[in-house]
Amino acid sequence: MAGLQPRARFCLTTRVPLSSLNIMNPIPPSEGLSRRAGLKAAAVAAVSAPALARRVAAAPAEVGGPYKVLRDRIHQSVVPWCFNPMPPEELIEHASAMGMRSVELVAPRHWPRLKELGMVCALSGSHGFAKGFAHVEEHEECLASLRESIDVTADAGFPSVITFSGFRRELSDEEGTRNMIAGLKKIAGHAERRRVTLCLEMLNSRVAENMKGHPDYFCDDMDRTINIIKAVGSERLKVLFDIYHVQIMNGDIISRIRQYHPYIGHYHTAGVPGRAELDDEQEIFYPPIMKAIVETGYQGYVGQEFIPRRDKVRSLNEAVKLCDV
Repeated sequence: MAGLQPRARFCLTTRVPLSSLNIMNPIPPSEGLSRRAGLKAAAVAAVSAPALARRVAAAPAEVGGPYKVLRDRIHQSVVPWCFNPMPPEELIEHASAMGMRSVELVAPRHWPRLKELGMVCALSGSHGFAKGFAHVEEHEECLASLRESIDVTADAGFPSVITFSGFRRELSDEEGTRNMIAGLKKIAGHAERRRVTLCLEMLNSRVAENMKGHPDYFCDDMDRTINIIKAVGSERLKVLFDIYHVQIMNGDIISRIRQYHPYIGHYHTAGVPGRAELDDEQEIFYPPIMKAIVETGYQGYVGQEFIPRRDKVRSLNEAVKLCDV
């Protein structure tokens, strides 16, 4: 998830330059994780949300209205960044209309509306992928961000916070692994006390396209990432199993789900290659993967994190239907 384009663009909801936002922690720096900011924004949301909901209802994903989750054995969520420039407010309404349980990695100012709709933010942002626990000199910054995110997430009654390894920058596997374990042990206890799960994301390092891969990312192998989690030894540290990234780096998706399911705290989806829709133009067939997840007894969330090439709402609705096994 590399940097955004240098040309200035603006977030439609905040008028903050997008270049100043962290994609995996989409909270303007001036707002941070402030409780006051969330409450202040709630008043605006309360006025605009009903009108937006009516507009969404008037523009269904397909004739006869969008597909709505029926089985709900997979608790579906969606990640807003890949649906830009659709504002999160609008995505929340579409997700609700489709019966999704969550919109994740969304700023706390949107959480009151999620709660009004009976939804959650299944995964909160934190320090972003550019820095992480592979480097000792980055530990304090990451720990401070995680403590704050864990606290505000716990206060909201939401389940999880994302975390990352950061980049290798010539570290050996051995040194990076030692640093990861030492740093994560410093925050695991706080996550346990607040009953929030930290989800360490594995990302692919093979694809060099913007937001489709992360060359030099340290936790780019599922086995190494799981070994780090085992060594930390906390029930509140698990892996974010991004099916797209795992397919590119390791493959053997269903076997790895079955092997590592006790250590999986969250899932993400996307088509391979290209990180596009979950359609018949990519190599992953998602229904048996979703069935394998259900068979493990998993009760967490599966976040749709593909980048639509076609109509965004229709593409999301098709993915929701495909994964509702």
